[in-house]
Amino acid sequence: MPDLEHALNALTVRVSSLREARTAYPSDLAPTLDAALAELDTAAELLAAAREELRKAATRRPGGKKEGPQRELKLLRQVFKAFPVPVIVLDGGGVVRRINGETSRVLGSPDGYLVGRSFPLLVDVSRRAAFRSHLTSVLQTGQPAAFETRLAHQGRTHTVQLALTRLTMPGEPQQMVAAVALPTEVQLPGPGAGRPEQSDGALLMAASRRQDLLARMGALLLDEDALRQPIALARATRLLAAEWADWVVADMVREGLPRRAIVVAPKNQPLGGLLRQVEDADPAASQVVAQVLERGSGVVQEMIDDETVLGFCADGPLLTAMGAGSLLCVPIGSNDGTLTLVRAGDRPPFTLADLGVIQEVGLQLGLAVRAQSSFQSRSRAADALTASVAPRNLPDVPGYEASAIYNPGTSVGAEFYDVFPVTGGWGFALGGAAGKGEEAASVSAMVRGGLRVLSAWDADPDVVVRKVNEALVKQGTGMFVMAVTGFVQGRKIRLSSAGHHPAALLHPDGGVRFASGGGVPLGISPEAETGVEDLTVGVGETLVLYSEGLISSRNETGEPYGEERLADVLGRCTGQAPATVVKAIEADRHAFSGGQVWDEIVILALRGV
Repeated sequence: MPDLEHALNALTVRVSSLREARTAYPSDLAPTLDAALAELDTAAELLAAAREELRKAATRRPGGKKEGPQRELKLLRQVFKAFPVPVIVLDGGGVVRRINGETSRVLGSPDGYLVGRSFPLLVDVSRRAAFRSHLTSVLQTGQPAAFETRLAHQGRTHTVQLALTRLTMPGEPQQMVAAVALPTEVQLPGPGAGRPEQSDGALLMAASRRQDLLARMGALLLDEDALRQPIALARATRLLAAEWADWVVADMVREGLPRRAIVVAPKNQPLGGLLRQVEDADPAASQVVAQVLERGSGVVQEMIDDETVLGFCADGPLLTAMGAGSLLCVPIGSNDGTLTLVRAGDRPPFTLADLGVIQEVGLQLGLAVRAQSSFQSRSRAADALTASVAPRNLPDVPGYEASAIYNPGTSVGAEFYDVFPVTGGWGFALGGAAGKGEEAASVSAMVRGGLRVLSAWDADPDVVVRKVNEALVKQGTGMFVMAVTGFVQGRKIRLSSAGHHPAALLHPDGGVRFASGGGVPLGISPEAETGVEDLTVGVGETLVLYSEGLISSRNETGEPYGEERLADVLGRCTGQAPATVVKAIEADRHAFSGGQVWDEIVILALRGV
């Protein structure tokens, strides 16, 4: 035992000297490496001699069957733990069975962390196949093997000379392999990339980064553009790829099966090649995607135990091609899909804390995707309703020039306007249901359609308005509608008003006269009360009809826009085309109300030509 301790201490001193030489002469590593390999041979001989002495000691103590083996194992453990170079004991499958303290120190992992994990996953992707071949050869032939490779773990990268030796361990039924790793080059993690458990400060910084991610993700997903357009998923994956992962893959469930939606690759990854293979891979064949969708909860692999869990590509397992070191996969929403993050082997692995924050991201993303779908569905419905209360284009009315503006405001439109052919001429209508939202818009659409259809059989707009009123009352909608309808025959226009604002007639001299208007809104009583008036619109005169939303617009002091202000604007539009007139009115209203729009604004102008 004293001889062993003396030899071990001397070896420790020499290894320390080699480390100093490597630091002092980084450009001339060849002599240091040769000496290090010689020390590895010395260490192997030392262990072999110690084992042989222990065996002899056991045979000299026939009566100490219990005490001898225990002392032998204790001595071997002490030698193993104190050995000054990294030593890893592997079983035939490459699974770590023992590591010494120097291994933990060099790799930056807690004692025992790597036990039970697959050692080849630490080896550089390009050398894993070679490592497995060397491991098998050492086990079968008993001949040692040595080769240079890179080890990556906990954000540290090591270029090492790896020596493999077969050994038989007491109490183990199978042959083992001792892997001795002599680092020739070490690349430490960059600033802020250390393991979070190293210090309280690092823990605080890591927690702050996670909170920052959630805050930024929330702001990104709540942005109005993310609701109007299908960009929430793309934005979220780009944000995650910028700081949290090398690869980000989003799969969405469509018709009961996961479909690959988005793949974000490292910036230095070519557009084709591996990126295309990851995009084309079927997520239904991915074990980890299936597991997350089945369980409804995320998984994290700090070290990837099975490189096939994400599926395959032409070059083999996807994770192998990616150079993956750790993986994290969470559900999107309520199993609407999955979000998979992959980090390369030379980066710090994902942790359980990372799993927690990314699961929250997945939940937020699911809510955003569903809100986006609902918003777009309602937006399409709103567009359809808007199309039902306003024509896409105004037809040409003989003898007149027409123009209109429709501003839907902040809700689904309840105002309507229309220009349509009637027997012997043309008709127009403008009005709106008293209310907001889809129900009010549907009632307005019904009234607009009724006025247009009935005008094909009746030449008097007042008869048409009364029939529409009768139909609206029978429908029992509980809503009433203010409306004005006019039929144009030559220069004559006959108006029928049902509680609507009076039309304004602009004369060539700048004078403005308002029609009588009047009447009771439609839908209140079975017997309609209307205001009927006949007008003559000469050449150069402009008839302007407008909605309640224009007159009731208010400024910052609460003052309504009103008909008097409208008349002032019209007086400044003498001789202008209808398109110029309606734009001037809208511009004046916009300036008056500071750009605010609460109700729909409709302006229709007809000018005699």
